[in-house]
Amino acid sequence: MDVVVIGAGIMGITFAKIAKQLAPDLNITIIERLKHAAGSNSSVFNNAGTGHEANCELNYTPVDEEVIAVEKALTIHAQFNVAKQYWAYLVKSGVVKDPASIIHPTKHCTLVSEESVGLLQMRYKQMSAHHFFETMQISEDFDEIKSWIPLTMESRPRTQKMAATMIKHGTDVNFETITKQTADHLIKQEGINIEYGTHVYRVHKSPSGSWLIECTQGPDRVQFRADKLFVGAGGGAFPILKRSHIPSRTRFAGFPVGGRFLFTEIDEEMAKHYDAKTYGKAAVGAPPMSVPHLDLRANNGRHYLLFGPFATFLPALEKGRSIMEYIRATYFHDIPNLLNVAREHFPLVSYLFKETFKGKTAMLKTLEDFAPGLSKRFEWRVIQAGQRVQIIKDGDLQMGTEIVVSDDKSYATLLGASPGASVSPEVMLRAVRELMPKIFKTSEAKAALEEMFPVSDLDKLIEDAETYRKIRDDVNATLKIEAPPQRQLEESA
Repeated sequence: MDVVVIGAGIMGITFAKIAKQLAPDLNITIIERLKHAAGSNSSVFNNAGTGHEANCELNYTPVDEEVIAVEKALTIHAQFNVAKQYWAYLVKSGVVKDPASIIHPTKHCTLVSEESVGLLQMRYKQMSAHHFFETMQISEDFDEIKSWIPLTMESRPRTQKMAATMIKHGTDVNFETITKQTADHLIKQEGINIEYGTHVYRVHKSPSGSWLIECTQGPDRVQFRADKLFVGAGGGAFPILKRSHIPSRTRFAGFPVGGRFLFTEIDEEMAKHYDAKTYGKAAVGAPPMSVPHLDLRANNGRHYLLFGPFATFLPALEKGRSIMEYIRATYFHDIPNLLNVAREHFPLVSYLFKETFKGKTAMLKTLEDFAPGLSKRFEWRVIQAGQRVQIIKDGDLQMGTEIVVSDDKSYATLLGASPGASVSPEVMLRAVRELMPKIFKTSEAKAALEEMFPVSDLDKLIEDAETYRKIRDDVNATLKIEAPPQRQLEESA
């Protein structure tokens, strides 16, 4: 069977690796617009790098009339556990040589001011009762919070009432390194071909039923043929979907949202001093991806602080691509959907335009409010992060991701953004299953699946505390993440 994957980011490369492991006889061609893997949203500073486990992101636990909903947080945490199983498999099988190159243990914290202390207490009570978050701690003690996340508290007046939660064993994940090391491994396998510097401008079905993928490579035009086509090209998936002529294409449009960060490099001593990702509360009208956070980042043995994101509105499919490409990818049937979003989500649109024109001085003021004294402590510069294209489906703006599959199961694509890369192995496992269900039926495929994903059933992880703890501790040992201590039963009561 001939399979074509469009996009050599974390999604496309993970899809190809899982599919090839399940069915070694597959011939897989990966087509990438850029000259190397992980050059767009998977690039190390084009994403937040947070191992999204729902430990610290308030937007994953929405509040409705003083009731905290934790269902989304449980699902995301389970998905991330599945992701860690897969990354542990990459280490065990030699695809990743050193787990420290792809994953870095770091505390996950949430910090709120006085008006949100009650909200945080409610969140802690609900979440810490579940085995996923049983090691979560909460404090309103100034000095204890300072010991957890010193850079946010060292210059803060002690009269400011704050509260924080902390999970010691969170992670910072380098999706660029995961992607590149996996791509380097794949290219050595028989039946794998990666075409870099190749731009897809059209996909369509041939009379025989196979997909024809028409591309340019520099001045040349080339064509690839596929029995199965998967598109994991970030924002670039939208125009390809539109040109595919599958019936569901008219239901979807893209809403682009970008982001900027304040960025500074720090030494190893400072990295040990502040080994955390600290999330605050989003501003009113801000999209979920704009929750402010101060992160320690690790990359190739060097350490950085990032603060942001500061949302931007630029009608572009990906970072570095032109506005005209987005316009050409917008069809007449998309206009009512876009107008509906502009009307229904006017505060969001207004917020994005205001943030787009925010200068460095205003950004530093936001940092100063989040962590007093920090804006003057380091030399900060502004960097542009990746471009996310949120889903508009049937006129409704959605935050999240969705796998779209053609009725004949020959075409699949991933649309949307956050939590994205953090849960990519679980999402790509589902995409492979939806696109090629038959390859899961052999005994060899079942053995390979168990090797990659010992427990991929999200409900089992959510409901079975013993199974979850065993899987968590096993993969943490492989990834060299210290296993959290077991919480005493009386503490969970």
